[in-house]
Amino acid sequence: MTNSNGRAKSPLPRSYYVWLSGALASILGDAVLYFALGWAAATHGGTVAGLVLTAINLPRVLLLIVGGTVGDRFGARRVMIAGDGVMLVGTVVLAVVAHESGPAVWLLVAAGVLVGVKDAFYLPASGSMPLRLVGKEPLPRALAMRQGGAQLVTFIAGPLGGFLMAAGGLTGTALLNAATFVVVLVIVIAIRPVHDIPPAKGSGSFLHDALDGIAVGWKDPVLRAALITTGGVAGFLLPVIPLLLPLLARDQGWSAGWTGVVFGVQSLGLLAVTLFVMVRGALPRPGLAAATGVLVAAAGTALFAVSAAAAIPAAVLVGAGSGLFASHIGPLVLMSAPNSHLSRMQAMLTLVQSVSLLAMNNVMGNLARLTTATTAVLACAAAITATGVAALCSRALRTTSTAEPGPEPVAREDIGAAEAV
Repeated sequence: MTNSNGRAKSPLPRSYYVWLSGALASILGDAVLYFALGWAAATHGGTVAGLVLTAINLPRVLLLIVGGTVGDRFGARRVMIAGDGVMLVGTVVLAVVAHESGPAVWLLVAAGVLVGVKDAFYLPASGSMPLRLVGKEPLPRALAMRQGGAQLVTFIAGPLGGFLMAAGGLTGTALLNAATFVVVLVIVIAIRPVHDIPPAKGSGSFLHDALDGIAVGWKDPVLRAALITTGGVAGFLLPVIPLLLPLLARDQGWSAGWTGVVFGVQSLGLLAVTLFVMVRGALPRPGLAAATGVLVAAAGTALFAVSAAAAIPAAVLVGAGSGLFASHIGPLVLMSAPNSHLSRMQAMLTLVQSVSLLAMNNVMGNLARLTTATTAVLACAAAITATGVAALCSRALRTTSTAEPGPEPVAREDIGAAEAV
């Protein structure tokens, strides 16, 4: 079988399937724990619930660049082993203390801080693992498989979390999460990435290395355009379904059942594109494909404002556009980043998403309150369109091709930001 570039597809190594099974188990455990912490915090009121969510998100945002720098300096695999070990101990302690004293506020906040700090170090390292395990040519299919699996796991995490909280409370949920960390810890220790990259030689100054990661992401034209586009998508597209769609549904009198169907159709659209990339491979110009996906999602977002009858095709377009963007922008960033900066570029990618989403959730929510949900949706559609057009105007992003993948240029391996671009 050949991919969309007309070449025979390289098979994914067995080690990737093993790692992916552990990664998905970890995602499931984390999603269930997030649900459990939010549910337990809600029993103390809205203020505590917001405090616990802040305890998770704030350390993650503040420490992402630090976590990416640590991953590049000491090796992604070592960081993951340390993170899994810390979380294994932490979730067991959470289970024991919750069993003895109940879900006290201080315990929930401490657990949130632990999760946020772990994510800041773990996400950049984990994000670079597919490239280390499969190499460049099969990378889009590998990332699409991970994205599709994560979508399915997240879909079942909510009902599973509710069942576990009803059956075993926070203690039982924490023990399940601890079990997932045992699985992934054994897997990460056992596998040896075929395409692994030695830890980067640091400058001697941790701060310099952290700032160098930011500089490389900003000065490289492909990475800069990819990061800016990702920030626009995170800020204006990601709030549409979870935040604005329920508000729009209430304003226009949609039933809860119909709104739920629209939610599901959007996920199906995203999964359909993800499965296509898994089977056929990515398109040869990932930046162009990602920008096209943004414009498709913009059209779907605007269509939401028409009527309830247009919601289904709108959801399909939003899901398909999101899938087209996500399945191409991730491989593009990994393949464009210098080998010495893989974890730091993953940290930058996560950071721009987190900051944009955190800010625009509040902006769009208040815009819907001060005007109407329809106005907020149309504003998002206009901003998403501008983001897609700007991406197409970036020659570096639009013309970058993966048709003939080759080895990373030697000049970009271990050089500083000033020389890397």
